[in-house]
Amino acid sequence: MFSFRTTPLLEQSDTILRSGRLGLLCNQTSWHPETGEYLFETLIKKGLLKRVFVPEHGLFGEFQDQKKLDNTKIYNDICLDNCEFVSLYGTSENSVNVSPGKLKDLDALIVELQDTGARCYTYNSTLFNLFLTLKKHNINLSVYIIDRVNPAGRQVEGTMLKQEYASFLGIEGIPHRHGLTIGEFANLIYNQINAKFPLHIISCHSEGVSKSLLPWSIPPSPNIPGLFTCSFYPGQVLWEGTNVSEGRGTTRPFEQFGAPFMSSLINYNAKNGYTNWNDPLHPLHDPAVFIRWQKFIPLYGKHSGEICFGFQLLPVPGIQYHALAHNLRIIRFMVENCSDFSFIRGSYEKGNKKSAIELLLGDKLLLAYLEGKAGWAEASEHMKVEEQKWIRKARKFLLYDDQLFRCK
Repeated sequence: MFSFRTTPLLEQSDTILRSGRLGLLCNQTSWHPETGEYLFETLIKKGLLKRVFVPEHGLFGEFQDQKKLDNTKIYNDICLDNCEFVSLYGTSENSVNVSPGKLKDLDALIVELQDTGARCYTYNSTLFNLFLTLKKHNINLSVYIIDRVNPAGRQVEGTMLKQEYASFLGIEGIPHRHGLTIGEFANLIYNQINAKFPLHIISCHSEGVSKSLLPWSIPPSPNIPGLFTCSFYPGQVLWEGTNVSEGRGTTRPFEQFGAPFMSSLINYNAKNGYTNWNDPLHPLHDPAVFIRWQKFIPLYGKHSGEICFGFQLLPVPGIQYHALAHNLRIIRFMVENCSDFSFIRGSYEKGNKKSAIELLLGDKLLLAYLEGKAGWAEASEHMKVEEQKWIRKARKFLLYDDQLFRCK
């Protein structure tokens, strides 16, 4: 059973929402300006909340990526009488652990998370694994998704992930930038796995939080800090599969990148006859961004404490930016011009034989382009075709009038 609701969650008349045993999957973005409370506080006052499920980064975004949360006692000071905290990002090899026993004694599960619009963002996989658990164990639990606006907008980028690259970093059939709200994404995967449990989507237009706060006002994770980050993320996240810092440990992660060995590029323009890094003929040029060279020192992560030569991307107002396409060209430039540049051969997941860049990119032709085995025209056309296919596929799962589009 599926329903799309146009009134706020707390105004729903469903009996289980008023007197049932409720679970809540949320984090710091589940704060409502009209109440001045986190949703878990509101539900506690009503005496309904039995269990809070905590995703990656913790309940308040206090943990960095891939930091396992095995002990939820840190939340005991919140004084939630008769309410249990359960981490969904513990010691499991798949980086998500949804125990059927923690779901079977609930009447309803409410989900309120802010997505970023990118395939590799882990909240998508958390939701997907949750749905799979409900289906596998035949748990007829009513799920309510409080929808949120996609901060990356309706733009689509990249190729749909093939099964051989599926992992916690990417669900089969989803492109690098999907353009859906988290409610629409839930609608798609619900149908994709042929689930039967009741799914109810609360329209983002009905909730006061979507009207009062922009979707990036409360950062969805420690490394998605601002207005432009979500638009850069689908491309800049590829640095995680390389020995170049993606900006973790700085105030602008995924908006700037660099490494100590990139200082070899300082004289590149003078040697090759370019006026600056934004020369229209430059191999790094993109009309949608300005490229500002700089130096920075990450406080943690790759090259922690070292001076990195690198760049910050600054958006040009009013021009559509294809982050994935641009960063593919940047990485190819690095392959050809920085002798110390390399891809990280290790995998994100224990037991997975695919390298980090393979899991992040998830496409043989695009990987071939990075390795110099395919040309840009071929790679660009491949992305165009895949984006068009995705738009046709996703169209029937949209819940709002604004349509998906690709960067022309």
